[in-house]
Amino acid sequence: MGRVVVTEFITLDGVIESPGGGEGFKHDGWSFKFNRGDEGDKFKGDELNAADAQLLGRVTYQGFAQAWPNMAGDPFGDKMNSMPKYVVSSTLSDAAASWANSTVIRNDVVNQIRRLKDKVAGDILVAGSAKLVQFLAEHDLVDEYRLMVFPVVLGTGKRLFADLKAPTTLRLVDTRSVGPHGVVILTYQPAR
Repeated sequence: MGRVVVTEFITLDGVIESPGGGEGFKHDGWSFKFNRGDEGDKFKGDELNAADAQLLGRVTYQGFAQAWPNMAGDPFGDKMNSMPKYVVSSTLSDAAASWANSTVIRNDVVNQIRRLKDKVAGDILVAGSAKLVQFLAEHDLVDEYRLMVFPVVLGTGKRLFADLKAPTTLRLVDTRSVGPHGVVILTYQPAR
């Protein structure tokens, strides 16, 4: 059975907007100001290699679909491009036309994600996609949160848990510091 794993680059004040740039946010590319070191890079590579699928919101999907196909030939890029991708959207019609191996989830989202978890053996990664993460959390569909916390406070920007309707209690299962600039990876699981 697959696990839904939320993986985010996040600031100390909870901002996940545009860590890599290209979205027109005034603090675009904020994560690139910090060295996460070889250990941080290995963590992200291992995480992707353990995944069997991606689950994305429309906005993140469209940004990824513009960037990743241009990164073919790199092992990380090749994995991103070849793995199955599921995008939750009520407006996107044909995701596969934008990025190979992509499928739109439009209706009965909760049950479709439950079926996806039954179908996939490994992790189902959710990156960015703040609205989707909040939806998944509210329906108890997240199995793990992996937060790569960067030592910066932006003050503005889209926050990961800005609009949750109810509290969610998590338990810390792992923590590690990576790189020379104080980047920390925190891994939480829902306290069910």
